[in-house]
Amino acid sequence: MITWIIPIAGIAAIIFALFMARDVLSRDKGTQAMQDVAATIFEGAVAFIRRQYTTIGVLALVGALVIGAIIAVVENESVADTSVFGMELGIRTGVAFLVGAICSMLSGIIGMFIAVKANVRTAAAAQHSLVGAVQTAMRGGAVSGFLVVALSLLGVWGIFALFGGLDTTNCYEGAPGVCGTAQAPFLIVGFGFGASFVALFAQLGGGIYTKAADVGSDLVGKVEAGIPEDDPRNAGVIADLVGDNVGDCAGRGADLFESTAAENIGAMILGVAAYTIAANAGWANPEAWIFFPLVVRAFGLLATIVAMYFVRGSEDEDPMNILNRGYWATTILSVVGLAITSYVMMDTGDATGSNGLPAWIWFFFAGIVGLATSIAFVYITQYYTAGHWRPVKEIAEASKTGPATNIISGTAVGFETTFVTAITIGIALLVSHWLGEQAGLVDDNGRNVGGIFGTAVATMGMLMTTAYILAMDTFGPITDNAGGIAEFSKADAGAREITDKLDAVGNTTKALTKGYAIASASLAAFLLFSAYIDKVNLILQRQIDAGTRSIEEGLMTSVNMADVQVFVAAFLAAMLVYFFSSLAIRAVGTTAQAIIVEVRRQFREMPGIMDYTQRPDYARVVDITTKAALREMMLPGAVAVAFPIVIGIALGHEAVAGMLMVGTIAGVLLATFLNNSGGAWDNAKKFIESGQLKDAEGNVLGKRTDAHAAAVVGDTVGDPFKDTAGPSLHVLVKLLATITLVMAPLFIR
Repeated sequence: MITWIIPIAGIAAIIFALFMARDVLSRDKGTQAMQDVAATIFEGAVAFIRRQYTTIGVLALVGALVIGAIIAVVENESVADTSVFGMELGIRTGVAFLVGAICSMLSGIIGMFIAVKANVRTAAAAQHSLVGAVQTAMRGGAVSGFLVVALSLLGVWGIFALFGGLDTTNCYEGAPGVCGTAQAPFLIVGFGFGASFVALFAQLGGGIYTKAADVGSDLVGKVEAGIPEDDPRNAGVIADLVGDNVGDCAGRGADLFESTAAENIGAMILGVAAYTIAANAGWANPEAWIFFPLVVRAFGLLATIVAMYFVRGSEDEDPMNILNRGYWATTILSVVGLAITSYVMMDTGDATGSNGLPAWIWFFFAGIVGLATSIAFVYITQYYTAGHWRPVKEIAEASKTGPATNIISGTAVGFETTFVTAITIGIALLVSHWLGEQAGLVDDNGRNVGGIFGTAVATMGMLMTTAYILAMDTFGPITDNAGGIAEFSKADAGAREITDKLDAVGNTTKALTKGYAIASASLAAFLLFSAYIDKVNLILQRQIDAGTRSIEEGLMTSVNMADVQVFVAAFLAAMLVYFFSSLAIRAVGTTAQAIIVEVRRQFREMPGIMDYTQRPDYARVVDITTKAALREMMLPGAVAVAFPIVIGIALGHEAVAGMLMVGTIAGVLLATFLNNSGGAWDNAKKFIESGQLKDAEGNVLGKRTDAHAAAVVGDTVGDPFKDTAGPSLHVLVKLLATITLVMAPLFIR
């Protein structure tokens, strides 16, 4: 067994992250003016995070108590899916929820803290070197990536160990009693729920803050006042720069933490079925099938550590190519780690799968499908959101005829992206399921469980690159802030040119992270849906064995969409996705209106702002944004948490399965549209600002032209799409699954 690699990889990633942090913090902080701006951003970000996480912490504590009490009352011996039930199970679930919530909050704080330290150093590096600026921003992002993923890995492993997961005493053929390793995955589902709970509110609050500030400052500053982006005369600019950190960094850190945690737990639950087959067949180390997801992710972390040294290039090279080089190194090394893990942990003795090949080979190829899906989404997103390709250029061209045609073009591009997204995810699920079936894992009832486990392996394969993807994501807001600091501090034109170039790349890396997140959410949703079915069937089988349920009623082997209750639940789930997005987008609009009014007031009542004789009241805008974001995040968050519970109580466990299926499909497609249309609109604006759009006579249509004003309007429409509603839908999709996993006994009829 190579399970020792789990804590070693987690600790190694933390040590490496600290090394990266030391390297970043030792770099030049730039001029005093740069440092002053960075200090103001840091102060605003810390103030918001403190208030936001105090609120979320109280909600999480109440949630843990309520969930623990419900489980203690509802999940008695007759409906329990393990030998732990009643009060003991309620306490364990509440503790797991709270630990998951705390880890998720730490992930958000880590993501924000390093970003606000790396931004000024990136701006300073841009005064001398493009490669130096890229490496500074990427290493700053890597600190967040490594710490968040290591925290997820060690958190799941730690709570798994705490709840008896390392006890393999009774895990072999003929052993008496219950296998602790096989029980533990069902006992730690509260960890995933707690992580998703915090991530939803963190993403909502941060997303509302960052996009309301962005929209408000852009519309008044760039369109009405005609001043550049991040100009110090704009009272909303500090709130905008703070928002990059609390939304794009803290929110995404919590998002990807809960993604990896929830998907890991779901894969471990599916691994229990494979463990049962392995134990009955007398294969060596049957518990390895449950540990497999953790070990694969550990190898992914180690691969990413090595890959960071491949992030290098030349001064005249496209920064995106420099980042892609590191990504490819991560992927190739992950393939090696996947092969080792599959070979060592999937020992089926003399048994073979189709064509006489060992089972591990089939599952290895299923993992390759996951890695290939990750690669596909990285390049699909680059195609639709980077300025080198047709979609962004198309939107920029449409800006020549005004805001309306810009918005029409961007909307069309967004809808177009759902085609390739659905095809890619569909192929990944079908191929990984088929490969898993070839492994020949058949249980006592004649059911081939290899197919479902194959999709779990594909999901874990995709998650092997999470640390690098998160580093690329955090690269975006760091470079965005660096550009703002350069502009605000009146840095030389060469530094601003470099930061503008990195900012455009950062928009693409942020977009591809969202594409990666929604792709992993799609694979994971199928995985978690299957885990929900497994949990429900365990409960139903216990009821049949106890005589409280008739054999004729049987287990849930399929979901009957023709059943009116299932159909209604599915119909309402599709509605939830759109209603939730409406609440999130409206929250941005409402908050942005307040900011617009305040910035206009300052321009009107403080005329000296325009000639630099008066200093805008930045703190006033920050305070308005903070209060509004915390207030506005509550309703969509409450709706998302309450909806699946109400559906389950009212319509039953099979209706919940229908809700999960359709809610996932609708959520994935709408999030794809929101993420990619917003990213394309943003880079169409950058395309024009970089002087690449020309009229029929060859004249450049750059800043302060009608085409640029139209692109700014399109960008502001896309802001709440790509940074508030879209990312929040990633969390919503997985939150539906984790809530239903935890609350399944409440829904059994």
